[in-house]
Amino acid sequence: MEFAHIPVMLDQVIAGLNIRQDGIYVDCTLGGGGHSREILKRLGPKGRLLGFDQDPNAIDFARKSLAGCEDRLAIIQANFKDLVINLEKLEINSVHGILFDLGVSSHQFDDPERGFSYNHNAALDMRMDPNQKTTAGDLINNLPEKELARLIRDYGEERWAGRIAEFICRERIRRPITTTHSLVEVIKSAIPAAARRTGPHPAKRTFQALRVYLNSELEILESSVRDGVSVLEKGGRICVISFHSLEDRIIKSTFRSMSSPCTCPKDFPVCVCGREKLLRVITTKPLTPLSGELDLNPRARSAKLRVGERC
Repeated sequence: MEFAHIPVMLDQVIAGLNIRQDGIYVDCTLGGGGHSREILKRLGPKGRLLGFDQDPNAIDFARKSLAGCEDRLAIIQANFKDLVINLEKLEINSVHGILFDLGVSSHQFDDPERGFSYNHNAALDMRMDPNQKTTAGDLINNLPEKELARLIRDYGEERWAGRIAEFICRERIRRPITTTHSLVEVIKSAIPAAARRTGPHPAKRTFQALRVYLNSELEILESSVRDGVSVLEKGGRICVISFHSLEDRIIKSTFRSMSSPCTCPKDFPVCVCGREKLLRVITTKPLTPLSGELDLNPRARSAKLRVGERC
């Protein structure tokens, strides 16, 4: 499937990275290559970009869309949680900028076979890495009711999580729930009609919960951001785009921890814990897409960008 890709908050990301022509930059979520393309335009002959993605389809597309830049570009098929290991393999000790564009890319949503979207009927898959064994269908049909309810509540912030889990378990006794649309119908039947009339699509939060849990998106986030900051040169920038409150809370908390690491009691006259400040937060409040961008790309409406600079 050919990708249709509009990079989110492109101008703000490029400004946030503060790109130098001879620098080394990392796009931890290559996707359609939109951000990477603009970074490469600003790099000189000595500059270098490393692009990471765990999705082989994204890797194949990026190789084609970024063709001609091979002398300054290295594409690595790996999860960004393995950033430091892969940099060591490339004998790179430090970089000048890092970008994390979290969540699911447009091409993954738009490809019906991937099972990410409730708008397309497909097998319940949702794996960002197709080599992973467990699918969303496995979770839906095998998790105990209490665990399923917790998953939907904690990862989707869904108020009707208990009812949805109850209805799923009741339905799967009759027959396995194997497709996105069959799951949507169960979710709709579980949520009272009055609640379905307002707000987002009734399946949005449950689908988010399954995807985030299945791909360990939150579990790896803090450690990956800390790893990214650890390899930044002094003055190097880290940009993180999040798409829901669970992600943004983790980024906000992690940035705060690295920018104010002291654990001494407030009444101590001097710091004795010895913890050094690693990050200067550039965006005291997250940046959001400009109105003109939302006209072109409505999917960007929930995006938030936070930027930090290595001390």
